[in-house]
Amino acid sequence: MSLKNKLKNSQLTIGSWIMIGNPISIEVMSLAGFEWLVVDMEHTSIELDTAQTLIATIQANGMKALVRVSKNEEVVIKKVLDMGADGIIVPMVCSRDDAIQAVNYAKYPPVGKRGVGLYRASKYGVNFEAYKKWVNEELVIIAQIEHIDAVRNIDEILQVEGIDATIIGPYDLSGSMGYPGEFEREDVKAAVQKTLDKCKQYNIPSGFHVVDTDPKKLQQKIDQGCIFLAYGIDYFFMRDAAINGMNKIRNQNTK
Repeated sequence: MSLKNKLKNSQLTIGSWIMIGNPISIEVMSLAGFEWLVVDMEHTSIELDTAQTLIATIQANGMKALVRVSKNEEVVIKKVLDMGADGIIVPMVCSRDDAIQAVNYAKYPPVGKRGVGLYRASKYGVNFEAYKKWVNEELVIIAQIEHIDAVRNIDEILQVEGIDATIIGPYDLSGSMGYPGEFEREDVKAAVQKTLDKCKQYNIPSGFHVVDTDPKKLQQKIDQGCIFLAYGIDYFFMRDAAINGMNKIRNQNTK
């Protein structure tokens, strides 16, 4: 079943986050069984040339390739889609207008306003008609809810046609409230819960980026009803395994 259909049917789907701009990172991550990987162009040094290689590597390893674009901007959205991305995560969607803008930049007329580029996604123009159909039927557009203004405007955002799911960015959401990284504050938890409740009300799949590599944290979000879940970050898995391993060695040899 396609990612689009899994979201439509409210089926759990789990992916992860790529911040290392090297195909080897993706090949290693593919061994874990993720359904999709997100190439992060917002908070990394990954540029368009590298992103294209990463998109192709993700797809070659049997996963869907999503890109968190650097911002809700026309050129970067159409470029990553022309390069063949299966979907986009759009940061800082804070209003109805932001959500409409994201859809307009991703979809061709008459639905949106995306310009036509005959590049990798359409097999360099050979399959444009098939790709145009694919965009309407399979392209995934995820609105990232990561600001308290987005929570205040969540009803309007969720009613925009073309938004397939949301994903909460916990660090920026808590930061927009003045408490970056303080996820256990009651007001921060209330903002998260309001978003999840509204997604359920409007039958829009709710998502969350669980950056912690502890699987118990991921399970908590599954239990909260999240459907679209990003688990960890490529270098977090490497970092945590290295730190935990060395700590165990030190503890065993200092007794």
